[in-house]
Order: sequence, then structure tokens, then C-alpha cells
Amino acid sequence: MGKFNSQALANTVWAFEKAGASHPILFEKLGNHIVALKKLDNFKPHELSSILIVYAKAEVSHPSLFEKVADHIVALDDLGAFNGQDIGNTAWAYSKAEE
Repeated sequence: MGKFNSQALANTVWAFEKAGASHPILFEKLGNHIVALKKLDNFKPHELSSILIVYAKAEVSHPSLFEKVADHIVALDDLGAFNGQDIGNTAWAYSKAEE
């Protein structure tokens, strides 16, 4: 997955979720890959929210992924890049992940 950019990572999990194809090993590896990244600055807000939404919809638990994204968002100086849908989707994913 090291050759995948942020958009490719988001598109991969989105495609599996849209196809209704549950692949827990892929989701675990992809989540672990994102968590292992030093920082998430290359991810657009839409990509982050899409990834989280897919994990929540697919009911795939990956607490360290959700924690990594939360830490990234909290550390941002400006949330101006997040539009209303990005914020709403991210909040929904966190609320769903807690169920």
C-alpha cells in the first residue's frame, strides 16, 4: 500500500463498501497503513471523512485509525478546508463507530 496515495486509499475502501464486499483483512491492513504514517497532511478532509464513513458503515472496528484521524484534526490550526459535509460525515462516523 506504500505506493497508494491518499485518494487511492480512500477509493479502495469506498469501492469495497459500495460493492458490499466485506474484506476485514484488507480493511485492517489499510487502517494499519494509515496509522503507521507519520502524519496525515497529504489527506484531504473529504478523503479522511470518506475513509471513516466506510469503516463505520461496514462496521469494521479500527480504534487506532479513528484515534489517528482525530489527533490529526485536533492538531490542525485551521479547519477551513473542511466543508459542512466533511464535518457532518466525520461526526457521523465517530458516533456510529461508538455503537
